Amino acid sequence: MTDTEATSANGIEGQYEETGGERLLTFSRDGREATVAQNAEGYAMLKVRTGPDGDELERYYGFDMALDHAAELLGVEVPDLPVPDAAADMGM
Repeated sequence: MTDTEATSANGIEGQYEETGGERLLTFSRDGREATVAQNAEGYAMLKVRTGPDGDELERYYGFDMALDHAAELLGVEVPDLPVPDAAADMGM
């Protein structure tokens, strides 16, 4: 089963989805993507990737640090990222 939720603001789209093994929060802007991934159980470090299936760039314990990296990849500030409500509890 896959649950999804999307939102957009400031020219950025935020897409949250739950797959069989992961929770994925993907931001898209001007053809670039940054994904924050966490295991489906909701614990373990967050992984920042170049997209949902992209290369892993870094791991973080805190959601705020993962969002900071995602914002940097897209060339925006963290407050510009539209985080869907379903993703608000990601991180340890």
